[in-house]
Amino acid sequence: MPVLLPTSRSRRRPHAAGARKQMPRDHAVVIAGGGPTGLMLAAELSLAKIDVAILERRASQDLVGTRAGGLHARSIEILDQRGVADRFLCEGQIVQLAGFAWTRLDISDLPTRHAYGLALRQSHIERILADWVEELGVPIYRNVEFTRFEQDETGIDVTLSSGATLRADYIVGCDGGRSLVRKAAGIDFAGTSPTLSNLMAEVEMREAPAWGLRHDALGFHGLSKTESGRVLVVVTEATLARTGEPSLRDLSDALVAVYGTDFGLQNPAWISRFTDAARQAATYRKGRVLLAGDAAHIHHSVGGQGLNLGVQDAVNLGWKLAQVVKGSSPGSLLDSYHTERHPVGARVLKNTMAQIALLRRGDDGLKAAREVISDLLAMDAPRQRVGAMMSGLDIAYDLGEGHALLGRRMPDLDLTVEGQAQKLFTRLRGARGVLLDFCKGGEIDVAPWADRVDAVDVAYDGPWELPVIGRVTAPGAVLVRPDGHVAWVGDDGERGLEDALTRWFGPAAA
Repeated sequence: MPVLLPTSRSRRRPHAAGARKQMPRDHAVVIAGGGPTGLMLAAELSLAKIDVAILERRASQDLVGTRAGGLHARSIEILDQRGVADRFLCEGQIVQLAGFAWTRLDISDLPTRHAYGLALRQSHIERILADWVEELGVPIYRNVEFTRFEQDETGIDVTLSSGATLRADYIVGCDGGRSLVRKAAGIDFAGTSPTLSNLMAEVEMREAPAWGLRHDALGFHGLSKTESGRVLVVVTEATLARTGEPSLRDLSDALVAVYGTDFGLQNPAWISRFTDAARQAATYRKGRVLLAGDAAHIHHSVGGQGLNLGVQDAVNLGWKLAQVVKGSSPGSLLDSYHTERHPVGARVLKNTMAQIALLRRGDDGLKAAREVISDLLAMDAPRQRVGAMMSGLDIAYDLGEGHALLGRRMPDLDLTVEGQAQKLFTRLRGARGVLLDFCKGGEIDVAPWADRVDAVDVAYDGPWELPVIGRVTAPGAVLVRPDGHVAWVGDDGERGLEDALTRWFGPAAA
């Protein structure tokens, strides 16, 4: 499918005052929502030389509230393969972030260059991503919101809240759990309704608070000190009856119900309400409409998986959408986005519901269950398995039977290329496919796909290890997709390589 409306890609700074005043114009891909998922997708598409733009209702990237609190190991790997991980690492705190139902999970012995998490607030994550997107020249249209669309065989007409319209090949809804794009597309958002409600806030207190975590008959609660010296409050409300924007009175009542006092609560910086509702889009694609991040799935924040799940959605989708827009791959390639990412999202919903079931009440039975789970997670095998799940390190896509590497992320090996040391992830900086020939025979021919796939002879003498799986047999050659997942393993010449190249990168060039 050809790009409908090719345009020259301006390299003006899209966050400058002049750029903010730009009127939305036609683009190949329009992303509704400029949070972490939308920003990551915009970067992926821009690296693939796709004309992409973001529609963002906020006037700036400023974010009120704490929201997500960090990046897991798999997300750091993804950022590393694009060459920007250090931007985040230098601003956050490296910690063992993974956990299950408040049981910390040390993943430092898992085989990855980033066997840890990064404590970094979403406001900082968004700012760093936005700076990167700005460098890539992606326009962000602010103070605008998607309202409706009409799609046909050749494209999609998008109407904005201002009344303006623009034309695109595709629109991607990255506009959160209440996604207007999802609703306009008529995509079912099935799942479970809330069973508990939490308030989170950053406040001042005139009295010394009761620091730490606790369980009781209402649920789970916590008071901790923030970077600013204020108190971060997480408290379970006594009722689901209160909805909408929470007030200072709501927070005071919830604290009194748990602690018998609100500790002289005052001067809230922000207050938010969230529940354990767990819902997932029935399909991540409907024609020229796609969903990613919270628009495709919502769940409780326990375990800190939401932001990471969305960023990983974006990296799975970006290169596929780019190839379809360019016309090098058929539109059916986009169906693999749902096929691969929907099960990953479903698993996150499942593990968050399990964690909430363990945390939500303070009765003796659940206390005993938590202790049993904690004892199990103190053992190496369960700790590594659950730690890999919570950090995203064990994700594998079903690409059929074969070598253990197939469908899993390629490890970041220390390679030798033309006599020079090189990390494997540096080969993925341009978001292109890579054929790595470890036999150095130079006989594997990918010339008909040279515009989409790089071929390189490499050497590596160390062990091949994967999280949870452990050591695997060294392959003769591997085809790595732009998202870092292995699409083909060659142990018997080139058998199956042409099929894999055609499946993931489209027909051979004429």
